[in-house]
Amino acid sequence: QVQLVESGGGLVQAGGSLRLRCAASGSVRLINDMAWYREVPGKQREKVAVVWRSGDTRYGDSARGRFTISRENSQNAVYLFMDRLKPEDTGIYYCNMEIKREGSLHFTDYWGQGTQVTVSS
Repeated sequence: QVQLVESGGGLVQAGGSLRLRCAASGSVRLINDMAWYREVPGKQREKVAVVWRSGDTRYGDSARGRFTISRENSQNAVYLFMDRLKPEDTGIYYCNMEIKREGSLHFTDYWGQGTQVTVSS
């Protein structure tokens, strides 16, 4: 079994910052890419940022220049530091990891339970 647990969401005023964390636990053998997505009611889930095992990163248009994604491989964790937050950043943030379990030959996508981020104007 593999489980992703997120933390760090909450309510913040516009212009403030938050740091999200997501850690995988269980029979994790290897993790490829780690990503954060945002979901807003009535809209498709949007990829906010991704970090590959190489350390390379890519950001969505809304996150570029304000958010920073990073990973800590020894902890099977990914972080999203969000700065200069705007009301339009509000949503449920989900982490996603491509994980190879112990004894498995394949990678599988896993999702966290989601953490609410609310930015007030």
